[in-house]
Amino acid sequence: MSTQPLLVEATTHLSEVSFCVVDLETTGGAEDSRITEFGAVRVKGGEVTGEFGTLVNPHTHIPAAIAVLTGITDSMVAGAPRLADVLPSFLEFAHGCVVVAHNARFDVGFLRRACAELGHTWPDPPVVDTVGLARSVMLRDEVPNHRLATLARHFHASVEPDHRALSDARATVDVLHALIERIGSLGVHTLEDLLEFTRHVHPARRARRTWAQGVPEKPGVYCFVAESQASDGPRREVLYVGTSKNLRHRVRSYFTAAETRPRIDEMVRLATGVETTVCRTQLEAQVLELRLIAAHSPRYNRRSKFPEKASWVKLTTEAFPRFSLVSRVLDDGARYLGPFRRRSAAEEALLALYDACAMRRCTTRLSVRTPRAACAVAELGHCCAPCELGPGTAAYAAVVETARAIFDGDVRAVVGAAEARLARLVVQERFEEAAAVHRRLETFHDGMRRSHRVRTLAACPEVVAARRKDEGWEIHVVRYGRLAAATVSVRGEDARAVAESAVAGAQYVAPPVPPLPAATVEETERIADWLESDGVRIIELTGDWSWPLHLGHRLTQLAAEYDRAAVDEDDGSRDLELVALQRRGATLPRMPS
Repeated sequence: MSTQPLLVEATTHLSEVSFCVVDLETTGGAEDSRITEFGAVRVKGGEVTGEFGTLVNPHTHIPAAIAVLTGITDSMVAGAPRLADVLPSFLEFAHGCVVVAHNARFDVGFLRRACAELGHTWPDPPVVDTVGLARSVMLRDEVPNHRLATLARHFHASVEPDHRALSDARATVDVLHALIERIGSLGVHTLEDLLEFTRHVHPARRARRTWAQGVPEKPGVYCFVAESQASDGPRREVLYVGTSKNLRHRVRSYFTAAETRPRIDEMVRLATGVETTVCRTQLEAQVLELRLIAAHSPRYNRRSKFPEKASWVKLTTEAFPRFSLVSRVLDDGARYLGPFRRRSAAEEALLALYDACAMRRCTTRLSVRTPRAACAVAELGHCCAPCELGPGTAAYAAVVETARAIFDGDVRAVVGAAEARLARLVVQERFEEAAAVHRRLETFHDGMRRSHRVRTLAACPEVVAARRKDEGWEIHVVRYGRLAAATVSVRGEDARAVAESAVAGAQYVAPPVPPLPAATVEETERIADWLESDGVRIIELTGDWSWPLHLGHRLTQLAAEYDRAAVDEDDGSRDLELVALQRRGATLPRMPS
């Protein structure tokens, strides 16, 4: 039997839900026990729509204690059908239903094992356990325990349970209806609400699900807030900011068992309300979320707890320039590569740059008039010693030009240096060093891609673009890498006229300090993701939005080739991988001139 999809929506009203109330009798409670009787009742809207009951031949002895309890003996089941004949009929009977049982773990466990044993796929329907539901609803002074017989007597069930499957299933139907009637006064009207009562959701959190009732089913941003009265007046704190394509469904999920994060459970209990902002496009919602997090630093957002600490590699503007790791960009005419998400990543990229450019590593400010003695780095051949003001000065100027070309996007020098070094290290079987070079190359590639992706978009005074969405177009105006306007053109409207109106009403954005965008780097990257997605059409572009030549293809190719041939010393394939890597290194195409 193929897997049955969930046929009941989470927001289906209980009157529209089909329940299959099931009870099984078995030869015992162990996993190797066998089913001796099926009993099931289908109900919908409080009415019984079908019943299913049969004995099952377990092909094993029924213990005396079980026979006394249930009244089912070996002679009664001797002529009964086999489980292999009964199970498909039951699965068909329960098709499309929410399964209900008293102590559902027991009954559903037997059904799962029976399906696995006989080669059927368990359809995994929603399950309601009347034991868990009763524990959530019944007060301690109402019933001494939550056994089926106790609850049936308390609710005056029409059938008294007697440890026979169909009788117990009929009694469970009455108990289920009584419990649903009880919790209806608490605002439980949907299947999702019903399932929550059988799970471990804190009552204070569950009681706040009414906050989602007035939330629109549209894309946008939601904020959980906590308002309190302080000595200096009312105080409002934004606890958490999120975004969703459907605000009502997302906000509602915070009050259900679907949300399992302990910190979020704590946040919901502290909150006093939810505020939502409807956005016209998903990109607008993502950008607004980032801006609100930056403005309020909500303590329950991971971005607030672990903010990105950007690092940049700087090519200084001294008489004899050098590389420097910095944490911010200045308006000083220097070239910057980044940002890198971690300082360690910037350090890896810096080593890749040093492999390609014999730049000086000293931090001393050198003079073009006063020579200085060369340091140990120059003696090792890693720097042409411009400090001596000799022949190395002209050579160093050529090195600086290579570094400037790399920062502008021509990475051939970095790739060529890494390629040559990898080939040497592999031949010498220095695999750990080769892995380090490979890691530097990947980190450098990621940093270069991010740097140019952000920088080129940040350099454009204005980009107006559209993408077809449903029955219309979503249109965005981007200025210097910042979202300045977002709108939607519905079917029948002139999309170009709508775009022109959006441009006219777009936010003014002042030119930023290059290479920074006018927004956060993360916002500009979100915008770049959207601009590079399928179906986007550029309506108007002011400036140059482009990718530098030689940036990605060769770098990605070399990294992929090395990655496929990476040495795995743990599985004994060292020699085989060495031969493969040497073969690839010998046939690598050369960089274009």
